[in-house]
Amino acid sequence: MAGATKATAPTLISSVQRALRLLEAAGAHPDGAPAKQLAREAGIPLPTAYHLLRTLTHDDYLRRRSGVYTLGDAVERLVGGTPENRRSTLEDSLAHWRDAIGVPVYFAVYREGEIDIVAVSDTPYAPAVPEWADFRETGHAHALGQCLLGQLDESSRRDHLSRHPVQPVTPYTVRDGRTMLERLAARGSMEPVVERQEYAVGTVCAAIPITVGCHAATMAISLPLDQEARLLPAVEQLRTGIGGLLGSLAFSISI
Repeated sequence: MAGATKATAPTLISSVQRALRLLEAAGAHPDGAPAKQLAREAGIPLPTAYHLLRTLTHDDYLRRRSGVYTLGDAVERLVGGTPENRRSTLEDSLAHWRDAIGVPVYFAVYREGEIDIVAVSDTPYAPAVPEWADFRETGHAHALGQCLLGQLDESSRRDHLSRHPVQPVTPYTVRDGRTMLERLAARGSMEPVVERQEYAVGTVCAAIPITVGCHAATMAISLPLDQEARLLPAVEQLRTGIGGLLGSLAFSISI
């Protein structure tokens, strides 16, 4: 019996991960996207994507109209509950990963044209980076902001930087808007972001891009510069476990 469980568990986990990636891809297209595009963006073979899309549509997590898929009502039901319960669920999830990895954990979303730091979980032994310069004004300088801006289209990036111009925050900050836009364009929209001392001297940060519904979102961690060797293993540990957090993160969008 134990052997059978070991053999089937990876298939079940893989199916869930692929379904979640399809939902993320669909959420990035409010007007809908065809199966081929969703499969490509989710990195899933097209035959597998068709099977999962049929299942998700049957259970109302997706809608299919005129050959394109959009998020269904079941996704909206996932964000039910009181604001207090949603925040408690989110904070519990962040605290779990804070303690498991031993680093402060941040969660932020991009909504209504602004960077919103929704929650931060830290401890006296692993303190968060102090907001010594307004996070909304300095999105170009920190990993959270760069990760959110990287998920926007070029027009939205330019609009954001026109309202919050690039400015020096530390000696390591990108110096001008053109360089910032070039960096964002060169990086894949769903690639992790690593930032070294651009927002706070003596600190390194990494952020993971997430799509929750139609919102760009991100989770991030930070470490003192002298612990930089821990950064990439820690963010990989967080990235690996992110699938189980998607429901909690979705709650936070309406907080």
